Amino acid sequence: MEKMGEHFMCVERITKILLATILGIVMMLASTGSIKSAFLLQFGLIVMLLFSSFSGYCFIVQILKSAFPMCNKKDIK
Repeated sequence: MEKMGEHFMCVERITKILLATILGIVMMLASTGSIKSAFLLQFGLIVMLLFSSFSGYCFIVQILKSAFPMCNKKDIK
């Protein structure tokens, strides 16, 4: 459990939740027959992840940092 004063929702956790949500939406689109939409969303996600991996800059993290704290190193699992 979290100690009092530590943040439960932090940037890294929110980013992972958003990534899982987007992947779920892609699965839903693919299962309902919207293959083109699923492909475009998946392709955009791949491009965004590759860009952030090679450049070290993630647009979503920069936005979320203004509203949420960064996770402590010991909290990241």
